[in-house]
Amino acid sequence: MPRVLLIEDDPSVREGVELGLRRRGHEVRGAATGEAGLALLAEFRPDLVLLDLMLPGMNGVQVCRRVREDSQLPIIMLTARGDDFDVVVGLEAGADDYIVKPARTEVIEARIRAVLRRIEEPGGGRPAVEFHGELAIDRTGLTVAKSGDRVALAPSELKLLLHLSAAPEQVFSRQQLLEHVWEHSYHGDARLVDACVRRLRNKIEDVPGSPRYIQTLRGFGYRFGPL
Repeated sequence: MPRVLLIEDDPSVREGVELGLRRRGHEVRGAATGEAGLALLAEFRPDLVLLDLMLPGMNGVQVCRRVREDSQLPIIMLTARGDDFDVVVGLEAGADDYIVKPARTEVIEARIRAVLRRIEEPGGGRPAVEFHGELAIDRTGLTVAKSGDRVALAPSELKLLLHLSAAPEQVFSRQQLLEHVWEHSYHGDARLVDACVRRLRNKIEDVPGSPRYIQTLRGFGYRFGPL
């Protein structure tokens, strides 16, 4: 079972989530501050971080940025304000998903499994390594390189790129991408898609504002090039 680091300052929420996940077999370590959570990262070596957005001192966005400086560890934000601007900032900082509190343990675990789930098959007899312009996408090793240099992608970024590139020129709506990449079946939040696209463009495009690989069709969604 995935090892989970929970960074949450509210004792009742922290204890409730810890207890619920432990009952389902997870090993969980909790921290009340961003600084304490970062200190636990190297010691605990979690598979995923559950990160409260509103933390005292170093807030969740700052913690997310610090983690992303040298790690692509999956991050799910916890927030009490699902429509708050800070959610978008957190997603831009590198979070893979977010959950609005309060949330049942089964919902949290389902999101954890969705973020961690690997794509099992490249599918359709496709070659293990595909070349799209300067991009090399290894569907077996789940790695991406640009001009021979490895590109570090967070789980949601990798899954999005794999899904789009599996059907070049096909247009996918935001809702379709939410269902296939994030496994949000109903009333998904398009901000997850848009923030992930922007992060991915910053990593694989020469000029993110004029993308070659991930193109926007206004009113429809996104498709994979390259131009």
